[in-house]
Amino acid sequence: MRFVTFAHQGRISAGILLDGDDPGPAMLIDGSHPSRPAPLQALAPTMMDWISHGLAPLSQAIRNTEISPACLLRQQDVRLLAPLPDAGKIVGAAFNYRDGLAASGRAAPEAPVTFVRSRTTIIGPDEPITIHEGHEITYEAELAAVIGRPALNCSREQAMPHVCGYTLFNDVSYADMVRRDGNFVRGKNQPASGPLGPWIVSSDDVDDPHGLAISLSVDGRQLQSSSTSEMLFRIDELIAFISTRMPLDTGDIIATGTPAGVASNHSPPAWLQPGQTVILSIPGFGKLGNPVTRIGA
Repeated sequence: MRFVTFAHQGRISAGILLDGDDPGPAMLIDGSHPSRPAPLQALAPTMMDWISHGLAPLSQAIRNTEISPACLLRQQDVRLLAPLPDAGKIVGAAFNYRDGLAASGRAAPEAPVTFVRSRTTIIGPDEPITIHEGHEITYEAELAAVIGRPALNCSREQAMPHVCGYTLFNDVSYADMVRRDGNFVRGKNQPASGPLGPWIVSSDDVDDPHGLAISLSVDGRQLQSSSTSEMLFRIDELIAFISTRMPLDTGDIIATGTPAGVASNHSPPAWLQPGQTVILSIPGFGKLGNPVTRIGA
């Protein structure tokens, strides 16, 4: 199922987006409504509470529960926010796509290369990516895995049950800062540089996270088009590697890397500019669109 966080009439709640009956509008379950389905009654209407309970069990329970029309809202009447606005840390994987390495002429690393992003960089669908002009700033289309239960010193064989769902992440990066600093700290932690959403697909609905088409366009021009099958280190390997170096906690996010087609792969380079719109897409995961604006505009 597709789990969302939304704003409606001045309040924020977690919800579940249902499949629309064509030509009817897409509807969502309001997780804070008194008539919400029985599996949600004992839970706070926050994504973190639902993740702590387990998205896959919720998904399966709600499929077998009668849903009162009173708790439904039309998607067009709400504003979707970042699905996990109070995420823990974001652990990113750099240089993790074979086609990306080939496009950049970079040798494959022998082990995952990771960095940490602050959750304060997260923004939701349609929120502006705010940039400092005069920098080389790239988009990075990524599949993000959401951690549902803690992992520490986890083996590859134990890894995947720790993932509760998947979503889209645009790892907007100041490439010149990364190059100048020799690390990812500043370049990956600028304000409003982490678009996330539009929803979390529960793990029970994702047969193979390593067989998904992933693409990104800027102002309608497709700049990235690949498949998650190009990952060098798969999600179970990333969890095993990261969890030996730091604890992975409930609500943490693993950004699994980006394929070929980042700004520096194009001639001339396709650095982000104010006034543009970036759209990231994976079939079944929706489209994550964000305008680009100048900081202070």
